[in-house]
Amino acid sequence: MRILDKYILKSIVSIFVSCIFVFLFMYVIIDVLSRLEDILKLQIPHTLLIKFYLANLPTMFVQVAPFACLLSTLYTFSKLNHNNEIIAMRASGLSVFYITKTAIIFGLLISMLIFWITDRVSPHTTLLTKQIQVKMDEKKKDRKESKSEVLSNLSMYGSKNRLFFIDRYYPATMTMDGVIILEQDEHQNLTRKIVANKGIYEDGIWKFYQSITYDFDLNGQIVDEPLYLEEEIMTIPETPRDFLAQRQKPEFMTIGQLDNYIWKMSRSGATTVIRNLKIDLYQKFTAPFASLIIILLGIPFSLMMHKRASGLSSIGISILVGFGYYILDAVCVAIGKGGVLPPVLSASLAHIIALTFSISLIRRLP
Repeated sequence: MRILDKYILKSIVSIFVSCIFVFLFMYVIIDVLSRLEDILKLQIPHTLLIKFYLANLPTMFVQVAPFACLLSTLYTFSKLNHNNEIIAMRASGLSVFYITKTAIIFGLLISMLIFWITDRVSPHTTLLTKQIQVKMDEKKKDRKESKSEVLSNLSMYGSKNRLFFIDRYYPATMTMDGVIILEQDEHQNLTRKIVANKGIYEDGIWKFYQSITYDFDLNGQIVDEPLYLEEEIMTIPETPRDFLAQRQKPEFMTIGQLDNYIWKMSRSGATTVIRNLKIDLYQKFTAPFASLIIILLGIPFSLMMHKRASGLSSIGISILVGFGYYILDAVCVAIGKGGVLPPVLSASLAHIIALTFSISLIRRLP
């Protein structure tokens, strides 16, 4: 590694680590203060709190790392530019890409680290955090909010290779609307599909209303005529508590698990849920590269900083651009989940626009 690369890398890494430490410290302090009344009133053990925040660290790191990358890039190159070191480098024949390649490689490595954390670490720590949160909530006596809780797009795997998909589930009344039940054999071949308008749990059994049952052969073709029943009692061992405990969420799954889950869900005909799950899957690939893209967005603004006034304005603009990138990404995902954009484009459009914009700004640099 050249002396110049070591010089730039040392500055970026030191600022990045400092920003991560400050952000995580502030996050924990603010969160503790916001929960302080409940912590003192309910006498939550400090060991449980430590486990909760330790389990939260990977998720917090993923959230704050891109802005830590942005600030470290801005500080490093703005300082070099303020000291006329960038002018000296350009005068010696070095291109903008050569000067900034260390920061770009650093952003790529951080993106790969975030990708690994998101796929391998976060699903387990997020589930652990949820379990600890439940233990903390169990200490609360007032549970009025949970009584009115409505769960949308609930899905889970049951016994006997059953897959349940429910439009809306009401825990307080143990009622579900828009029910789809898929029964599969040991080779994951669809054997039966049950569609019901409503389901109610009464006296330890599930009753389904306006149900239609389809039977399938090994080739996936419907056998005989569908059976319609105004009321049907099914021997399903899963209780309402099981539906709450085993519900599947993308943040609790790795890429492989989510991909397999989407494949199994594809037989349900629930197009909206499948589309949303595909967007969540593609986001697991694209979201980690926010650190790299936000570094590329910060480079042109940091190299524009020479005078103090222009430097401050460039910092403000670059931070606004960073926030704009996240807003654009949220809008694209929302539009995709609304069915306007294909899942792949919904998850990657903001990245493509930001990457194109940053490269065009870098190319315009003198």
